[in-house]
Amino acid sequence: MLERTRRKTRTEITFVLPAGHPAGPVSVVGDFNSWRPGANPMTERPDGSRAVTVAFPAGERHGFRYLADGGHWLDEDGADGHDGRNSLLHT
Repeated sequence: MLERTRRKTRTEITFVLPAGHPAGPVSVVGDFNSWRPGANPMTERPDGSRAVTVAFPAGERHGFRYLADGGHWLDEDGADGHDGRNSLLHT
């Protein structure tokens, strides 16, 4: 799930995964962090879900995916689109 907070010149996107799915550490990787695993690790919230917030300039498009423990890739069903390989996000 994606939660958005729009500011004057940027959009803050909170990437959220449900509690316990998938098990183990997960990070958000994309063109905004040079696809570096661990650059944006998700942390547990009080309700057990995991999240990380990233600020983006307004009016951009980015590709991203979730990378779970063991090299398991996940897509975001609630993304703004998919390009056949990555989830897409429009800020």
